[in-house]
Amino acid sequence: MKEELRVIISGGGTGGHIFPAISIANALKEKHPECKILFVGAEGRMEMKKVPAAGYEIKALPICGFDRKNLFKNFAVLCKIYKSRILARRIIKEFKPMAAVGVGGYASGPTLNVAESMGIPTLLQEQNSYAGVTNKLLAKKASKICVAYEGMERFFPKEKIILTGNPVRQDLLNCNKNKQEALKTFGLQPDRKTILIIGGSLGARTINQSVLGCLQIIKESQAQIIWQTGGYYFDNIQKDLAQKGKPENLFVTDFITHMDEAYAAADLVISRAGASSISELCLLGKASILVPSPNVAEDHQTKNALALVRKDAALMVKDEEAEKQLIPLALNTCVDEETINRLSINSKKMSFQDSANIIAEEVYQLAVAYRDKK
Repeated sequence: MKEELRVIISGGGTGGHIFPAISIANALKEKHPECKILFVGAEGRMEMKKVPAAGYEIKALPICGFDRKNLFKNFAVLCKIYKSRILARRIIKEFKPMAAVGVGGYASGPTLNVAESMGIPTLLQEQNSYAGVTNKLLAKKASKICVAYEGMERFFPKEKIILTGNPVRQDLLNCNKNKQEALKTFGLQPDRKTILIIGGSLGARTINQSVLGCLQIIKESQAQIIWQTGGYYFDNIQKDLAQKGKPENLFVTDFITHMDEAYAAADLVISRAGASSISELCLLGKASILVPSPNVAEDHQTKNALALVRKDAALMVKDEEAEKQLIPLALNTCVDEETINRLSINSKKMSFQDSANIIAEEVYQLAVAYRDKK
């Protein structure tokens, strides 16, 4: 029987952080069943539901982000950071991890910082083409830094960087339906060009408004659309559609459970430019129009999108221009076979095939070296 290994994985906040974290955990457990994994997340955030649903234990820290609009509120934030550091130290002392992984999100800061101060090796997984402030600070003492884009030595020590790509949800690669079968699950026509609209796990207001403002040209087009609105916007959108009339070629849902089928059905995808979304699009070789969110640190989604646009692997529409340009561009592009094929081929060239397993093996090696040294 192999000697037990223990690993902490910390971070979350959005699906873009949580799904890669779970993919790394799954890869670790598959290769090394003796490995015990504990997640550390932020109170009230999405990871507190998604991680247990994936079969893993998670502890919560009372952590939140700084309020950039109201600086006076940040005194409470500093108190929460202090409490989170104390609690993170307690969690680490009790669990005794041999390696700690940070995937981004509020909880990864105090957890990884405490782990580093206690001499536990850490691995950072930076998903974006522009590194976040927390990871840049943690990188000074990190053992390894796994990145998804070239040129990240401008943020991190070159000798620590490993180009791995971003882990994606493994079920996306295992779809057992072809395009026609996938379209049937959405009640759509098997012979029409199809656009998939996703605004991320929480939805995207601008993208939703772009669709609502173009219902007439959608109705008149030969294409059909699968539209994930996000749960926050769904009820109001249903009311608007009831008043304005929902086109028959528009399938509307708050959340798509089987994303593998949605991707299989789509000729063209409209998406925000979060790191996980881009990694999925590239891995599946999907043509896309990216609408970077303006509400993210360092405008990193625009930088993510431009990394694809510069290689002719995606189109981009700025958020402030989306309501006028997005849907007309999408309807024209989806029937342009040459553009669709070119974007698809070039996006596939930017994909990484085995990211989760590569990162998991790096974590395993760090944990084994620490255990053996102790």
